[in-house]
Amino acid sequence: MGDLARFNLIGTSHAFLAAMAAVEKFAASDLAVLVYGETGTGKELVTRAIHYLSARRDGPFISVNCGALPETLVECELFGHARGAFTDAREARPGLVAQANGGTLFLDEIEAMNARAQVSLLRFLEDKEYRPIGASAVQCADVRIIGTSNADLKAMVRSGQFRSDLLFRLNVLALHLPPLRERDGDVGVLAETFLERLNRRSADPPKIFHPDTIDFMHGYGWPGNVRELENLVAREFILASGSMVKITNVDWPRAAARGAQGDALTFGNFKAAKARAVADFERSYIEALLAKSRGNLSLASRMSGKDRSELGKLLRKHGIARQDFN
Repeated sequence: MGDLARFNLIGTSHAFLAAMAAVEKFAASDLAVLVYGETGTGKELVTRAIHYLSARRDGPFISVNCGALPETLVECELFGHARGAFTDAREARPGLVAQANGGTLFLDEIEAMNARAQVSLLRFLEDKEYRPIGASAVQCADVRIIGTSNADLKAMVRSGQFRSDLLFRLNVLALHLPPLRERDGDVGVLAETFLERLNRRSADPPKIFHPDTIDFMHGYGWPGNVRELENLVAREFILASGSMVKITNVDWPRAAARGAQGDALTFGNFKAAKARAVADFERSYIEALLAKSRGNLSLASRMSGKDRSELGKLLRKHGIARQDFN
């Protein structure tokens, strides 16, 4: 299990260790994998671990968020297109399947695939052959498929939203990642790990958790799972003025969740509500980070563990001027 810590997969609970034992077994295979779990449980981390512990580790690892692709572009992104396939196709372009040849293709939020793309993916899984859009020749690719989902795919099959034959193909090796609330003792282990990393990156004297923080963490339900815990520890570490990191509530994520829930109920659009909640968190986190670093982007990068360029993108995305925090 020591190898898994380098993939940021950390824990000592029975539920977590059982899942990690499956990860190591799946890495030794070359079959398709489907990873289930709530948001924030570490599905992408597990997918990367399976790839880099497998015989395909030296091959490409290509990821795509199916939920972020317009329905009309999913097939084109996956399988590419020939020159002249459509109006703007001035030259042929390989798809993600071709780019992943010899390695792994990670399909995140696979439940978001439209019906036509599901058929194309099923055909590829059956014989590893595909036809780029507008091409006459069939091409082959040696690719392992790993999909992730936080949806109930069986329920989607029953409602006609997801193909049963595709689910059978993907579900050969299925792994359910337990939510943090079911991982006894792991909240403390993870929180201390995150705090230790933040201390290493910070130029300030080391900080520790206030005793009330530990009590709160063990009593809270963590609906956002490990991601919520890591983000909360990072935010409060930045905001702490002394040597103690004290967390006794999670008003900001709860407020974001309430807003997202209200919007979802009003508009019936989960993806839009989720995007708004994420945007609210990003803005709150970046503003707190810049306040602590006094607008110094290099320092903010070290404190957050994010690349300077990535922070720059977030600033531009939310229209935040770091000069306002000097």
